[in-house]
Amino acid sequence: MNVHDLLYGELATWISNAIVFVIVTLMFVISLRLFLDRRKKGYMSMTISLVIVGIDYLLQMTVALWSYNPSLTSYTLHMLGIISFVLINMGIYQLYNRTSRKQYIFFYGLIVMGFVVSVLHFSVPRLYSGTELQVRLLQDIGFELYMFVIIFLCFYMIPPYIGQQMKYQLALTIFFAQQLVHLVNTYMYGGAQPALTLAGNVLPIVYYFLLFLLLFERVVELMQAIYNSSITDGLTRLYNRKFFYARVSQHIQRHIPIAVLFSDIDNFKKLNDTQGHQMGDDVLKQVAQIMKEEAEECGIAGRYGGEEMVVMVSDPGVKMESFAERIRSRIEKETIVTASIGYSKYKNGLTADELIKQADEAMYKAKTTGKNKVVKYS
Repeated sequence: MNVHDLLYGELATWISNAIVFVIVTLMFVISLRLFLDRRKKGYMSMTISLVIVGIDYLLQMTVALWSYNPSLTSYTLHMLGIISFVLINMGIYQLYNRTSRKQYIFFYGLIVMGFVVSVLHFSVPRLYSGTELQVRLLQDIGFELYMFVIIFLCFYMIPPYIGQQMKYQLALTIFFAQQLVHLVNTYMYGGAQPALTLAGNVLPIVYYFLLFLLLFERVVELMQAIYNSSITDGLTRLYNRKFFYARVSQHIQRHIPIAVLFSDIDNFKKLNDTQGHQMGDDVLKQVAQIMKEEAEECGIAGRYGGEEMVVMVSDPGVKMESFAERIRSRIEKETIVTASIGYSKYKNGLTADELIKQADEAMYKAKTTGKNKVVKYS
């Protein structure tokens, strides 16, 4: 064994295929786990496509070790390549979108057209009489050119509907380069151009590594989305009551000086009854945005329930009276409602429940003594 064999020989191709097979296996494990957990069509398509890719590369490694019928082997590898490529791209599309009948027709139509193109593979030996190598190359040319058609269609039709567009388009560009290198090396140099052979071994590894990153980052996105949905309120995007209470408890257990602001939108039920729930939801979002902006640098904001919103201020330098008044003023000026606000500061011995209850009581006093005001707990 020498350096030439490791870079350009049949061993180099076998090693390249083995590396791709390992990457595909890792992708398969991730995709299968996601499918079993979430039962989403995108993961099923991705899982099936990766099984086909794995079979494709296992067959390529087997062919490199043992001789088989060249024509039948070539046909099988090309069809597996077309089917797996289409299904992978369908799976990527489905990771971000629901698939309608129109999209199914498009993707499965590409596979059907692959079988139509394959008619050329069986027709060439009857229509052309040349050497065995010439006949086999002519048999494969339909597959080779059709793959370029699929690449271009996927490149221009899928990216607008998915995330990670740049990574996806880069992967397709690498795959296009891989196909082009293979075509030039096979049909112009008879597979004997060392530089093209090396590129043909390296590019598939890069392509599947990019797909692995795309799938992995999608998993991270989904995990982050699941986590965010578990700690935030779906309407206002503020932290939910459970998370807010937990953060207050954590600070109190560490004896960190904090303050809790408790607000309630004035006459919110009347607003819902007279102008509708959609207007009520819009107002909640507007008030929540003000809370989030004001709390951004000094604490966290949450929705405690209904029209009640809260802020935990962890910055001891914040003057709570001015802070609360600024929030009240902004709500009055920037929305069609007003808010009654109460706040309380932590003192040694207080529990989280007691601190929040004090702020709530201060808010209630503000509401029952005229509304649209700020009251400190005393």
